[in-house]
Amino acid sequence: MLSTLLPALATVLVFQNARVFDGEKVLPSARVVVQAGRITAVGRDAPIPPGAKIIDAAGSTLLPGFIDAHAHVWNEGQLRQALAFGVTTVLDMLTDPAAAAKLRKQSASSAELADLRSSGFAVTSPKGHGTEYGMVVPTLTDPAKAQAFVDARIAEGSDYIKIIYDDGARLGRTIPTLSKATLQAAIVAAHARNKLAVVHAESAREARDAILANADGLMHVFYDQAPDPAFAPLVARHHAFVVPTLSVLHGLTGTAAGAAIAGDKDLAPYLSAAATKGLKSNRWMSAPGLSYGHAEEAVRRLRAEQAPILAGTDAPNDGTTHGASTHGELELLVRAGLSPLEALVAATAAVADGFHLADRGRIAVGRRADLVLVKGDPTTEIKATRHITGIWKNGQAVDRHAFGQVIAAERAQAALAAKVPPPPGSESGLISDFEQGKPTARFGFGWEPSSDQLVGGASTAALTVVAHGAQRSKGALQITGDVKPGAPFPWAGAMFYASADKSTPANLSSKQQLSFFARGTEGTYRILIFTQAGGYVPAIQTFHAGPEWTQVTLPVSAFGIDAHDLIGIFFGGGPAPGKLSLQLDDVQLR
Repeated sequence: MLSTLLPALATVLVFQNARVFDGEKVLPSARVVVQAGRITAVGRDAPIPPGAKIIDAAGSTLLPGFIDAHAHVWNEGQLRQALAFGVTTVLDMLTDPAAAAKLRKQSASSAELADLRSSGFAVTSPKGHGTEYGMVVPTLTDPAKAQAFVDARIAEGSDYIKIIYDDGARLGRTIPTLSKATLQAAIVAAHARNKLAVVHAESAREARDAILANADGLMHVFYDQAPDPAFAPLVARHHAFVVPTLSVLHGLTGTAAGAAIAGDKDLAPYLSAAATKGLKSNRWMSAPGLSYGHAEEAVRRLRAEQAPILAGTDAPNDGTTHGASTHGELELLVRAGLSPLEALVAATAAVADGFHLADRGRIAVGRRADLVLVKGDPTTEIKATRHITGIWKNGQAVDRHAFGQVIAAERAQAALAAKVPPPPGSESGLISDFEQGKPTARFGFGWEPSSDQLVGGASTAALTVVAHGAQRSKGALQITGDVKPGAPFPWAGAMFYASADKSTPANLSSKQQLSFFARGTEGTYRILIFTQAGGYVPAIQTFHAGPEWTQVTLPVSAFGIDAHDLIGIFFGGGPAPGKLSLQLDDVQLR
């Protein structure tokens, strides 16, 4: 894959007549020279090397590649999408460390993926925030064990240490979280290894605690109350930075801002159906007292105290998506009181400085040639960042046109899928009642065991049909298995495939609810729905089962889908290890 970068390393680029935003200030008209993937000269009269490729940037602005200071990365496609919108570096704030290590290696050698840095697993408490995403994650309860815990994260490849300090009170619920002593110990442990300690805190009280504990940065701004007059000066005195993540806070306070991004004429052609759906989605439950205005006021006060503000999106949470939401975040920062120039600093040099990324974030001699060229002047009109005419990563041009063609083809395919008639036998919506004594289905391929052995895990699953189902029926599907540690996302259970060949999507968009009866060993089980638009990444809901039959009914919309391209539905256990025993009956979509 390294060979994909070799042409760039041999090409000399010269950007001529460009308005240059260098990460801090504007050069009204300058020449920027790039050789071997690095910036070698910046100035009005910089000499042009022989054989250079000249790019006339008159009427345009050349910017450093954007850096998203808060995102979550699960797959290669998210890094590809980020780069297509000019985000050349993504700072992940919680993902599986093994996956992150693989993606970081891929991104370092690819001209089509944004560079990746990651915290890996976060420091959190048992059943605390960060444990709910389908991964088996390590947790911390004892301050005395903080150094060993942090050292283990560094051994896994963490570039910085993310700490969860969030008791859920802002949402009117209780979530286990770290004690103040454990928070302090984790920060001390990170600093002992020369690692940044950044804190997820979403209330004013938690944010203050984190700053007083000497956190290097806050990964959200709070929105549960108006900022105390002492808060911004406190942040400034401690030389901490704040990543407001206004894009996601919009949704958390009741109104997702992503819909405007989805409809933007300059951004929409590069948004997949899944990305568009994510931007328009808003499943958050806003609690009384939460206000987006509190977040904006906090940003205004931080700016007044000259505390560093960094641009981050928290993509791909509801109302956000990788890459495109960075442009939305810039607009929101300007609405919150930053000048367009200050917002651009927040997405470039400020992130590079805050996270000690000394080779990027500025257009300066010796820096990486991570560059974005846009029509117009975003230093006076921030929406001009969306008029992208060129992107370069490490000096190599990104083929944005090819990315857009892929998106157009996916949209055409999705439009065709939506017109496909529903599969024969699905008219009633009944999938299986197991009355025939076999794990058959009224339509589609039917049922088969599913486990993480597909990705090298050790979990096992088996299916049988047993007598005496729900409501005195003749039979029910018995799912047994053993969820074992080893895979990043351990699972075991049963999968129903909606089409006869298992991989073709089935149009079941007329169905509004998933209903079934369940009983089993007392506990929480998972439903995973796979769709083509979801990129085969499942939408997840949970349900409870006990020794007595209980009917479970979930709206399809709760999964954030409309089922026009349904691949399959999984029922089972994971990620927590343990034996699995679950029965299902009368499974239907209606």
